[in-house]
Amino acid sequence: MTTATPRYAYEDFTIGRQLSLGSKQVDADEIIEFASQFDPQPFHLDEAAGKASILGGLAASGWHTVCIFMRMMCDAYLLDSTSQGAPGIEHVKWRAPVLAGDRLTGTTFVLDRRVSKSKPSLGFVTLRHEMVKQDGTLVCEIQHVAMFSLREVQS
Repeated sequence: MTTATPRYAYEDFTIGRQLSLGSKQVDADEIIEFASQFDPQPFHLDEAAGKASILGGLAASGWHTVCIFMRMMCDAYLLDSTSQGAPGIEHVKWRAPVLAGDRLTGTTFVLDRRVSKSKPSLGFVTLRHEMVKQDGTLVCEIQHVAMFSLREVQS
């Protein structure tokens, strides 16, 4: 989706802006497939084990939830931006389990931003992301700084 002139650059990430990440239905097959490869705990692999756990059903790995978020963010704006990556994640908090059949919806909130002093063509944007399921329950929140190139370098 990368274009010659990306839709989103540093200038577009104004403090207070919210960006919708859309929504994604999470099904049992993808939970099991992800868990089989990356997080093979029983409650991620088997409905009965999930129901017997404190999670209450076949539950997506928290890491799977973060991967779903990343895809949603890429599709919503990141692949059509001047993104230069991120220096790390400040925090990831899993607030509630994501169960097979849940529909996740995400939102990005712009908290802060600043232009780099050493590289004036680069800006740092502090973002907080929330993912909720169909009943409005917050399932995951993530906060980090992202780096975006400026459209116009300030002199």
